[in-house]
Amino acid sequence: MKTDVEELSPTRVRLTIEVPFDELKPSLDHAYREVGRQVRIPGFRPGHVPRQVLDQRVGRGAVLEHAINEAVPDFYSQAVRENKLAVLSQPELEITKLEDGNEIAFTAEVDVRPKFDLPEMESLHVVVEDADVSPDQVEEYLRALRERFGSLITVERPAEDGDYVSIDLSAQVDGEEVADAQATGISYEVGSGTILDGLDQALMGMSAEETATFESVLAGGEHEGSAAEVTVTVRSVRTKNLPDLDDDFAQSASEFNTVGELRSNTRKQMEAMRRAGQVGQARDRAIEALLEQIDMPLPQPVIDHEVAHRHESLTEDLDRAGLTMELFLQSRDLTPADLDKEIADDVRRSVKARFILDKLAETEELDISQEDLAQYVTQLAYQQGTSPDALASQLAESGQLGAMAADVLRSKAADLLAERVQVFDESGRKVEIAGAGAPGDEAQDEEAQGEDGDEDSEAAKEGRAGRRGAGRRAAAKEAKVEAAAKPKGRSRRAGKEDAAQADQAGEPADTHEDADTDTDTDTQEG
Repeated sequence: MKTDVEELSPTRVRLTIEVPFDELKPSLDHAYREVGRQVRIPGFRPGHVPRQVLDQRVGRGAVLEHAINEAVPDFYSQAVRENKLAVLSQPELEITKLEDGNEIAFTAEVDVRPKFDLPEMESLHVVVEDADVSPDQVEEYLRALRERFGSLITVERPAEDGDYVSIDLSAQVDGEEVADAQATGISYEVGSGTILDGLDQALMGMSAEETATFESVLAGGEHEGSAAEVTVTVRSVRTKNLPDLDDDFAQSASEFNTVGELRSNTRKQMEAMRRAGQVGQARDRAIEALLEQIDMPLPQPVIDHEVAHRHESLTEDLDRAGLTMELFLQSRDLTPADLDKEIADDVRRSVKARFILDKLAETEELDISQEDLAQYVTQLAYQQGTSPDALASQLAESGQLGAMAADVLRSKAADLLAERVQVFDESGRKVEIAGAGAPGDEAQDEEAQGEDGDEDSEAAKEGRAGRRGAGRRAAAKEAKVEAAAKPKGRSRRAGKEDAAQADQAGEPADTHEDADTDTDTDTQEG
């Protein structure tokens, strides 16, 4: 087999593949067997029809077409592997020559990853947040822990900010009662601002069994957006009673006997979580540094396809949530043009980051093990609230195992990148990333005590997820591509990228994303 590769653009090539007819023989033999089993010719049993008879009754051309449709995808995949092409989409195939007994030739146009050079990773410098924990932060955490163990007690005084009240609400529009704006026995935290504008101001200073009215705009229902006169009646006022921070509390809220031990362990856990958070920050910021340094053209069909997919996913998500695009844009203070640009910019960044991580994985000859895949599935199953076995079956049935493998490989590349770059904290101290994984047992102890919802807890989640494979954040949470799949006959270009799987297999990529692809356009995601 002879292959000529013509570069049509930095992101698209045409392969001209010439195959001696002898190399078609296995497919031709198989085609005769298959056609022979399918046809019914008097005097012959299915599968035992001589070739000459099939040529007369069915036609040599039909058998050749069957053989070529079977063989061309294999020849194409072989050409991709031999020429080490990183294909991103299904190819456009065209048979250009068919000389029975002599030669066949065909062309394949396909989008490919552009060529670019990776800089020396050791030359990159990134800065992450300090892992130090102040006494005030420890006390803030302990207060949040006390909040979790607090109890509500009824008080005989006017309501204050932070109190919990039981209230009845009713509303009138133009003097008429609004049926869907009547409620009784609502538990509400004064100052939370979660129900109606003006409610908090009305409640401040009210005592049990007192009634007040105020003007507000209804936020939902048949009269959404209408000005209404709202009546609120307070039935009870309660305040949260926090337990004292003493040894008794330490014993009831944790495994420790004294508040000193609890405070000391809390500091250690928070520092461990911040160190784990530094890993995720180093990974993200190292990729950001590469994105800044590396300039490359991007295949427009790939970008267009993914942009369209994200718009479709966003629309589906809004429909499931019972929201309209207009309300979504209003909540984000965006115009349709703003949203289009935001999604397009994030897609371009995500695709570029994937290309970088894929090339890094190839350059460093990274691979993944069954243990890596199992760990990834287990973590993903935990996040989705399902069992690992059920998720693994679902991924296999939907053909997404290839996409999962690509995610894991990019995650390992991102981890390697974070370990290779020079990392410093905001105080100028060198931070060692290699081996600085999740806080492990300490993190589990912290989870047992409960999360306080502050930035430290979020950093811990980031760090734990990162080192165990969810570092694919840096690659692109939006980017899920399915496994490489062979084209069928004269297939048309699907227009979207795969990467790792197609690169290794040398096969055209199935370019349809998962239905659950996240539509968040947070530019911190790769």
